[in-house]
Amino acid sequence: MTSPESHTLSVPGAELAYDVRPGTGGGVPLFLLGSPMSAAGFVSLAAHFTDRTVITYDPRGVERSKRTDGAAESHPEEHAEDIRAVIEAVGAETVDVFASSGGAVNTLALVASHPALARTVVAHEPPLAEVLPDRDVALRVFADMGETYRREGFGAGMAKFIAAAVHQGPFPADWTDGPAPDPAAFGLPTQDDGTRDDALLGQNLRNSTGYRPDFVALRAASTRLVIAAGRESERELPARGALGVAERLGIAPTMFPSHHGGFLGGEFGQEGEPAEFAKALRAVLDGDS
Repeated sequence: MTSPESHTLSVPGAELAYDVRPGTGGGVPLFLLGSPMSAAGFVSLAAHFTDRTVITYDPRGVERSKRTDGAAESHPEEHAEDIRAVIEAVGAETVDVFASSGGAVNTLALVASHPALARTVVAHEPPLAEVLPDRDVALRVFADMGETYRREGFGAGMAKFIAAAVHQGPFPADWTDGPAPDPAAFGLPTQDDGTRDDALLGQNLRNSTGYRPDFVALRAASTRLVIAAGRESERELPARGALGVAERLGIAPTMFPSHHGGFLGGEFGQEGEPAEFAKALRAVLDGDS
């Protein structure tokens, strides 16, 4: 696989790091992105697209991309402008995008504001509470884990996040009334180290899960939107978010192999089915499914 060319880009409030892997076949570049997942999470998936120029990046506040504005939180429109800036810095008139999790939320914001920049967008499992039938409860669940993080630190907040992320189906109304999960049960620290700069729990959680997509703009966009969910995770919140977005757009969701991290091949200790996932993604990008 071609080694990535690493670059930095100054944008309002941040110094972004992004990578470009030149492809052998030309054509429209492919941007692989997540949030708060960094470029390092897409190494396995990128290896299956050596015929295309592949772009990856670290979202602001994640790994190599440092915030310069001192802000505690980001919002999807801000991330969308960062994605726009990277596309323009690469010199691409338009790109195809595979965006996962919070990255899918941010890319929906990109399509709403800059549709010409994206030819096809595969939005994989955006964890949007706003489109769920149990919206009010889900928003309380996320607010509770954010408050727990600010009050008790990373371990306590992340334990609640994991418990919510793997829950099957709608949240019961009394979800936040139950006993808090033990961080140790998930291999998480039980002591508060005093930091509050986690990119997931601190910077992005509230504004990403609470984002309201501009469905009028999305329906009117020239971008071909594909809303995707994992076959193994379709009853979990991120996949339910995808199904909710697809319903609001009046399109059928596209089911992908594996789960929320189905494209991972050992990155961050997580295993999906990257070869099968890449095959499905290529078929979608080629318009075969």
